Amino acid sequence: MQKLTNKEEEIMQILWKLKKAFVKEVLAEITEEQPHYNTLSTIIRNLEEKGFVSHNAFGNTHQYFPIVKMEDYRKRFINTAIDTYFDSSYKNMVSFFAKEEKISAEELREILAMIEQKQ
Repeated sequence: MQKLTNKEEEIMQILWKLKKAFVKEVLAEITEEQPHYNTLSTIIRNLEEKGFVSHNAFGNTHQYFPIVKMEDYRKRFINTAIDTYFDSSYKNMVSFFAKEEKISAEELREILAMIEQKQ
């Protein structure tokens, strides 16, 4: 599974949310910097070539749907990000978010409780 571009990830997020969509429905979900219809259509076809999306044909139009689950993509690339940016250490990742004040002490206690319940 290859890494997607930021725009491809944005489109995949929409397709995961909608489950099935025509290009015009995907376009309607984009709130900032809407690409031209043809550009969006090309991005979606590229996603299909990469094996992330498939389609059902209705005459000359296509309804697209994801064939890669969001969970599978997330697992693959979260692990890559942790390996790359946090020296393969979840502790380094959590401490980074704590220092950046992106996670609260209460949230950390909840995470600790989840970990302790699994033991």
